Amino acid sequence: MKPITISSLGTAETTVDEGKLAKTVKSGSLPVFATPMMVALMEEAAYDAMTPFLEEDETTVGTKLELYHQAAMPCGMTVRATAEITGVCGREIIFHITARDDAREIGSCNHHRFLVQSERFLSKAEARRPQEERL
Repeated sequence: MKPITISSLGTAETTVDEGKLAKTVKSGSLPVFATPMMVALMEEAAYDAMTPFLEEDETTVGTKLELYHQAAMPCGMTVRATAEITGVCGREIIFHITARDDAREIGSCNHHRFLVQSERFLSKAEARRPQEERL
């Protein structure tokens, strides 16, 4: 891992469509932006903030999320997430992330990610599969 600069930013953006609604992803019954889709957008922004600091075969994986989803968003609206690196402790990277529409904040979170070696991480994950199912 390259040295990480605290306060580095990453962003991600999406438009709320049918596939991102609570009723579609089954996190609720209403046609509004689903909390799990906001989480995915926030993690994308955090990963974007980390990308400049990753070496070949390194990535980050999410391990903790403290989330507030404050406002509903209907279909057709654009949501932008901005992640700021707020701390580094060894291989753990900490972020504060906000999600906004054009007018206001709709959600925020504190998020922790860990730096991992991609091949080693995948190998450990594959080892959890029963022997007869391994690829």
